[in-house]
Amino acid sequence: MAVTKELLGKTKDGQSIFAFHLNNNCGMEAVVLNYGCTIKNIFVPTSDGKRVDVVLGFDEAENYFDNDCFLGSTVGPSANRIANAKYTIDGKEFTLPVNDGPNNLHTDFNDGFHKRIWEAKEGENSVEFTLESKDGDLGFSGNRVFTLKYTLDDDNNLELHYHAKSDAKTLINMTNHVYFNLGGQDSGSILDHTLELNASKFTPVIDSAAIPTGELQDVAGTVFDFTKGKTIGQDIEVDDKQLQCVGGYDHNFCVDGEEGTLRQAAFAKSPKTGITLKCSTTLPGVQLYVGNFLKSNCGKNNTEYKARDGFCLETQYYPNSINQEGFPDAVFGPERDYDCVTVYQFK
Repeated sequence: MAVTKELLGKTKDGQSIFAFHLNNNCGMEAVVLNYGCTIKNIFVPTSDGKRVDVVLGFDEAENYFDNDCFLGSTVGPSANRIANAKYTIDGKEFTLPVNDGPNNLHTDFNDGFHKRIWEAKEGENSVEFTLESKDGDLGFSGNRVFTLKYTLDDDNNLELHYHAKSDAKTLINMTNHVYFNLGGQDSGSILDHTLELNASKFTPVIDSAAIPTGELQDVAGTVFDFTKGKTIGQDIEVDDKQLQCVGGYDHNFCVDGEEGTLRQAAFAKSPKTGITLKCSTTLPGVQLYVGNFLKSNCGKNNTEYKARDGFCLETQYYPNSINQEGFPDAVFGPERDYDCVTVYQFK
């Protein structure tokens, strides 16, 4: 096991951007950046002795400065959507940037946590990143300290351990927006991937704004039923209102099992390479996004990424939980630390 550090570039204001290479004894390597706590590469060995980079991203540090599609980004302090870009805690209203119609999406496109330098501390097989955020920053309450620790073991588990402390009640709903393509980051569409979701319910959305209705709907008998596994593309063109709303799958699935316990959320496989991915989490939800609007002409090795060239499994609290009675509680503070784990295992 080893961790090595590489200078990748500098931010616009001269801060150093480092890439941390986590290698295990099985030939797997994960590369993460202190800029945005970003997952840059995940190299997975195959049976024929090759290594396949299974995540979309960029070769050059400066290409992450725009990154409108959030490739590999750690999103925070609030991922996904907040209706009307506002919420209330104990009678006090908080207002967020209006950046997605009338709503808020992924906190802030220009100054969210994915656009900041995190402090890094290297371990034997891990890197722990830390970021401080002051009361009022981006419209959130509390003086907060966030940590995200990446650990790679010899079972090809890449663990993401999130933690945050706040001196006031505050909304926290972090995620990582890494795009997977288990056939290789330059191999085109992911519609041939087989996907199984451990989710018997999902949260339907109102319209193209993708704000959940508040209902927990059974997936049985719908195009959202991945409980037995099917290709991502099998039903994606079906005449279904929910799919039409957002151009395909971009919905939160309610992970079966008890929140706070680490359990399987998803399992995916590429027919091109045979590489599999098991996603486990302690969180209540996972957003399946299949890159409906993915577009970038400066991907790794000059790859042009197109719609549905990658898929995301964004573990999370449900979108707009803060404003929806009956959804899991995403408010944390002095008496409740934010603490969760997501694990991506590759075979």
